Amino acid sequence: MFETIAAFWAEYGELLLEGTRDTMIMVVISTVFAYIIGLPLGVLLSISQPHGIWPHKWFNRILGWIINVGRSLPFIILMVAIMPFTKVIVGTKMGVPGAIVPLVVSAAPFIARMVETSLAEVDAGVVEAAQSMGASRAQIVWKVYLPEAVPSLILGASISIITLIGYTAIAGAVGAGGLGDLAVRYGYQRNIMSVMWVTVIFLIVLVQVIQSLFSWLSAKSDKRLR
Repeated sequence: MFETIAAFWAEYGELLLEGTRDTMIMVVISTVFAYIIGLPLGVLLSISQPHGIWPHKWFNRILGWIINVGRSLPFIILMVAIMPFTKVIVGTKMGVPGAIVPLVVSAAPFIARMVETSLAEVDAGVVEAAQSMGASRAQIVWKVYLPEAVPSLILGASISIITLIGYTAIAGAVGAGGLGDLAVRYGYQRNIMSVMWVTVIFLIVLVQVIQSLFSWLSAKSDKRLR
C-alpha cells in the first residue's frame, strides 16, 4: 500500500501541489479584491435602508437591483461572457490571471449581501446610543457597525471563501488552472480516477480547515462568549 502511495505521489505529487497553489492564489487574490468592492457596497445597502442611518429609498433599490443582477448569473456563464473585459484588465482570458477577474465580479455582489446581513444583526440600541452622543455616520460605521458585526463578518468570510473555492473548480473546467483543471484533465479526460479522488480529498480538507479556522476566529471575537 505504501509503495502504491509513494509511486502515485512520485508521479502526480508535483501536479497536485501546483494545482493546490494555483487554487489558493486564485482564492486569496479574488477574496481580497471582492471584499474591497463588496464591503463598501454592503455598508451602503445597510445604511441606505429606510431605517438606516442614511435612508435613501431609491438609491437602496437601484443598488440592490444591480447587486441582484450580479448574483443571478451562473459563474460559468459570467466567466465566458466577460472574457473580453478580463483580457482588457489582465491581458489574458486563460490561466490563473484570467480566472481572477470573473471570480471577483461574481463574488463581490454575494459579499455585499453577506455584509448587509451581518450589519443588520447589530443591536439598534447601540447605534441609537452613538447617534445620541453626536457620532457622525462615518464614525457609526467604523466604530459601531463594523466592530459589532465582526463575528458575523468572519463567518460570512468563511462562506465567501468556500464559495470561491467551488468557483475555482468550475473555472478549472475551462482552462483556469488549479485543482479543478487537474481533476478535469487527468480524472475526466484521461480517466485516471485516482487523481480525481485525490483532488476531491484535497478540496474537502481545504474547506474543513478554512471553516474550522474561521469558526474559531468568530468565537474568539464574539464579546457575548467572553
